[in-house]
Amino acid sequence: MPPTPRTALLTASSPCLRCHGTGLKYASRSFSVLNRPPPNYPGHVPLNRIERGALAIGSAFGSLLNPYRHDLIAALGEATATPYFIYRLRDAMLSNPTGRRILRDRPRLTSETLKLPYLRTLPENSVGWTYAKWLDKEGVSPDTRDGVQYIDDEECAYVMQRYRECHDFYHAVTGLPTMVEGELALKAFEFLNTVLPMTGLSLAAVVRLKPAERERFFKLHLPWAVRSGLSSEELINVYWEEQLERNVDDLRAELGIEAPPDLREIRRMMRQQEKRAKEQQAQNSSS
Repeated sequence: MPPTPRTALLTASSPCLRCHGTGLKYASRSFSVLNRPPPNYPGHVPLNRIERGALAIGSAFGSLLNPYRHDLIAALGEATATPYFIYRLRDAMLSNPTGRRILRDRPRLTSETLKLPYLRTLPENSVGWTYAKWLDKEGVSPDTRDGVQYIDDEECAYVMQRYRECHDFYHAVTGLPTMVEGELALKAFEFLNTVLPMTGLSLAAVVRLKPAERERFFKLHLPWAVRSGLSSEELINVYWEEQLERNVDDLRAELGIEAPPDLREIRRMMRQQEKRAKEQQAQNSSS
């Protein structure tokens, strides 16, 4: 079945009236630290409209200054996901059979549930093997994702947590590394796939790229992100735990994701060119 256009999803009527109502209740209610309402789930921090706005602005500036502050990026994602965007993402899950199963089962993606030693034994180019190899290469773990705090509805909070924990699978199937240039390419793709504001706002970090990196981003990876982001299936509806033994190329084709330019290979070739140019310059100056 072809993917549902993002424009259609943006204009579709929302069945998520309960979680939308919960978000509006806290957003419109005036309270302070002295009379804050009780949490809706463990770790939940209810915010009023002023607090949510301050959190969004502060975390946006902080994450721009330091793109590796994952806690600030997580806070920005939650502060800007309401009162609409997280509900749209949840509605996308409700409209999909697999998405509904994920909401019912509430799986978590951790090193324990994924059994990483087993994934490393799977055939090369399988989804699980590719994911484990990417984790090892980048030196990251699925256990480092921050818990959701600022989404008021408990079910919508799970949707945000699921998106957050699936992020490394997006890296793995695209091959994009965690360096700023790779993260920006993936965030551009995620913005067009999920419509979460944080993913679009993260693109402001393009100003931190070197001129050559910025040119490469706009010429290669941004066009890739636009093509794949608009044509791909809603990745929030992928039950990754059930795809681990599949061929990663087959899954990527099924989801409508084009393989991006190999950023690591491009950077390696450019370093080699720079090295040869310096060696040639040294030879010319010594002769």
